[in-house]
Amino acid sequence: MQGLGDRAQGNVATPVRGTQSFVHTLSECWRRPSLTALEVLWRWAYGIPALLLLRYEGLKILQATPLDYAALKSMTVVDPLGSAQTLAKAMALLLPQVMGVALWLAPLLVVVWVIVSAVGRTVVLRRADKRLHARVGTLIVLQAVRVVALLGSFAVWFWCMERVAEWTVTGPIALGGEPNLVGYFSLVIVATLGLFTLWAVVSWALSVAPLVAMLRGLGVAGSLVAAFRLGPLKSKLVEINLVMGIVKIALIVLAMVFSATPLPFESVTTPEFLFWWWVGVTVLYFLGSDFFHVARQVAYLQLWRAYED
Repeated sequence: MQGLGDRAQGNVATPVRGTQSFVHTLSECWRRPSLTALEVLWRWAYGIPALLLLRYEGLKILQATPLDYAALKSMTVVDPLGSAQTLAKAMALLLPQVMGVALWLAPLLVVVWVIVSAVGRTVVLRRADKRLHARVGTLIVLQAVRVVALLGSFAVWFWCMERVAEWTVTGPIALGGEPNLVGYFSLVIVATLGLFTLWAVVSWALSVAPLVAMLRGLGVAGSLVAAFRLGPLKSKLVEINLVMGIVKIALIVLAMVFSATPLPFESVTTPEFLFWWWVGVTVLYFLGSDFFHVARQVAYLQLWRAYED
């Protein structure tokens, strides 16, 4: 791999700051668009069929469910209690059918994602550095471990959302009071950002383990052990992972801002314009996210080469 990781060879005595190297990595990845193109290709090769399948199953559920669409359209923030009851009735009708589909669809999507992501990550990393070993089987298992950990973090998030709802919505309603929707959404935002940042700090080893497997030709257990025993390199990888978490939050905020940009002009815009505007914003968000995913992996690789070579 020319230019990526070679600049720090033989220079271990010179401190290499994680964020400084990451900024340099961004410019180098920008000059090598083929890396991002490959990342986009394998992610969208999975994502587009998955979205079409979800759309198909979602429409089937909606067509088979006798929802009161008039009540849903008449919901207003002026009557939060009535709106909450309307939503509760709709969820009571939808949830059994959604759970029935999710029991087979969710495992299928997870298994396919694990396989596709392992193959795609191998192709991208070997494009970045041809010296890496192809360890597709090992990457499949490591990706499965990371997915399980990620699903565990979602379970913690959902538990937090339930507790927040009890404190601010269902609890006051049970006592005959009004739900505190402002407090609910405030706590949801704080808890979500907090858990998101925590995941970015603690998940670095699961992110770097596949790279360790390809660098050293290790198996599952060996790469996981090596990922947790990186010495001085550990703090720099954590730093990069934390920066990536902040970047992801920034991308989400920017996407929300651009999505809301046409709303003040809603009276002079058409639904078709708004639809395609939101589609464009979504595509740009995913392109930016894919670029930074590549940059993180290449930054890990650069730091590893700087300390190992």
